[in-house]
Amino acid sequence: MAIATPVGDKRKSRTTSTSKNTGTSKNTASSTVLRPRKIARRRLGPGKAIPYGLAIGPLILVVAWIASSAAGILDPQTLPAPLTIVEAARDLIDDGRLQSNLLTSLQRAVISLVLGVAIGVVLALVSGLSRLGESIIDGPVQIKRAIPTLALIPLFIVWFGIGESMKIIVITTSVLIPVYINTHAQLRSVDNRYVELAETVGLSRWQFVRRIALPGALPGFFTGLRMAVTISWLALVVVEQVNATSGIGYLMTQARTYGQIDIIVVGLVVYAIFGLVGDFLVRRVERKALSWRRTLGG
Repeated sequence: MAIATPVGDKRKSRTTSTSKNTGTSKNTASSTVLRPRKIARRRLGPGKAIPYGLAIGPLILVVAWIASSAAGILDPQTLPAPLTIVEAARDLIDDGRLQSNLLTSLQRAVISLVLGVAIGVVLALVSGLSRLGESIIDGPVQIKRAIPTLALIPLFIVWFGIGESMKIIVITTSVLIPVYINTHAQLRSVDNRYVELAETVGLSRWQFVRRIALPGALPGFFTGLRMAVTISWLALVVVEQVNATSGIGYLMTQARTYGQIDIIVVGLVVYAIFGLVGDFLVRRVERKALSWRRTLGG
């Protein structure tokens, strides 16, 4: 015989079971919330900057040089040991030849670098901000870019002689090319919305150049400047071996005449050190000037 269950009891049992299920789901939800999922993130960038990282590569080369010389792999007549190079540099410093020739080379490089950078920036601004300027300037610059510096030296000697002016002109024309190319390219990549905004607020030509064009071209300018620093030393090596009476290149030419390989290597080390230091300084300035950028380079 079936026993009838009161309606009220059925409702209570349903309510009780519902509340139990609700409590269970709440506990499950709270436990899920309290347990944060650990998501594995892959680092795709280059990572944090290594302290003095730029010096690691050159140090590895020096260590390999020392080890190869000590093991007898390198012939001293081909490449002397580092200790021999240090002794040769000490002798050059003692008799004053290294300092005097180094000062002359620095003077040529700095003057030519300043002139080349200034001319390159001006040409890039004229060509980058004017179609007429681009038509007049860009073609000759691209022609000079395609002609090696060494090929122009005979013509420059005929035009300017063999004095200091010829050397300065050769280095300057070599330096301005990377500055012009990179600054011009960065100018042309400035977002056109900034140009429209400048026209809307009524900026003058000079205000547009100072507030929009130059800041927008800074990344390309610094890239060109880094290349220009290196090229200035490369061009200096060439011109100082053409009827020069002073400079590191002249010192190396004299050493070649007398078969003094250690002095030649001293000159190469000097060029390498100044090129590396110049690139490091430009990077530091670039990092300060472009601190607002968030890039892979940090």
